[in-house]
Amino acid sequence: MVVKYLTLLFITINFIFLGIFCFGESERSSQPATVGFLIHGGASREKKKDISPELEAAYKKVLTEALEAGYDILKSNGSSLDAVQSAIIILEDSPLFNAGKGAVFTNTGTNELDASLMDGKTLNAGAVSGVKRIKNPIMLARKVMENSRHLMMYGEGAEDFAKSQGIELVDPKYFYTKRRWQQLEEVREKEKQRKKSESSALFKIHTADCEYGTVGAVALDQEGNLAAGTSTGGMTNKRFGRIGDSPIIGAGTYADNQSVAVSASGAGEYFMRLNVAKDISALVKYKGLSVQEAADEVIFNKLTAIEGWGGVICLDNEGNMAISYNSGGMFYGYLEAEGKFVIKFFE
Repeated sequence: MVVKYLTLLFITINFIFLGIFCFGESERSSQPATVGFLIHGGASREKKKDISPELEAAYKKVLTEALEAGYDILKSNGSSLDAVQSAIIILEDSPLFNAGKGAVFTNTGTNELDASLMDGKTLNAGAVSGVKRIKNPIMLARKVMENSRHLMMYGEGAEDFAKSQGIELVDPKYFYTKRRWQQLEEVREKEKQRKKSESSALFKIHTADCEYGTVGAVALDQEGNLAAGTSTGGMTNKRFGRIGDSPIIGAGTYADNQSVAVSASGAGEYFMRLNVAKDISALVKYKGLSVQEAADEVIFNKLTAIEGWGGVICLDNEGNMAISYNSGGMFYGYLEAEGKFVIKFFE
């Protein structure tokens, strides 16, 4: 009899415990997970006075569309990779930004595009560089990451791979915009006026006069996975097949679930020397700095020390964000905790 009562007591206690446990799990699962999302349209040496109200409104419109596209994916429990890619595609399709449709011209009058994407969960990444017929390079970077055993592909080889993946190729004329062509002519004219040899003037011309700019996004999804992506048309008047930091994992793009996701924009030669994106991640992961402290340390101390300029957007694995730049301005937007979209150009 005693055994019977003890058995019943044991079963009752287990049911009570199970009910409490399940109720607790139900309560926890009903709480929305943290998501985070930031985008940028490039660091700029322009000042606020250089941008007309009409152009500012146009920038805000496209940046808002990109934010909405990425956030819609995140709030529907979509992946951070999908959110990043979706936002960057919208920016690539706009002639306003130096990526995709709005890419700047090289010295020979062509457009060469670069892009990269990184998954913070697996540390897998994909990148393409020097492509001339890819409408949306970020889509091809995703295919390289997921459907090849390589990390980076270049030029015609990357375009051959794109054909095998069903990626849209366009006539190079698609990338022509009057605004970007005029910028190339202006830089060429300055080059003539200097009347210096190419060997002594090239570096200064590229860093002082050439139009930079990049688009990018970083995201944290409901599963706690970070992702980062960056896309660019490079620099106006670039020569000799120059490649910047945007397709370089660790320089212009980086994501690690154990630290942060980073997308950068600016003078790429300096970002590559410092491995800017990875350095920010390392400062968070190994030194314990906050994401803002790490970004400021790299941008304002290390980058400025070697006379580099540019900026980064960053997001850590708890949804904390950072925007840091030492240029005249930076086009960026982010999602506030209450779901409000914020677009900014200058502090």
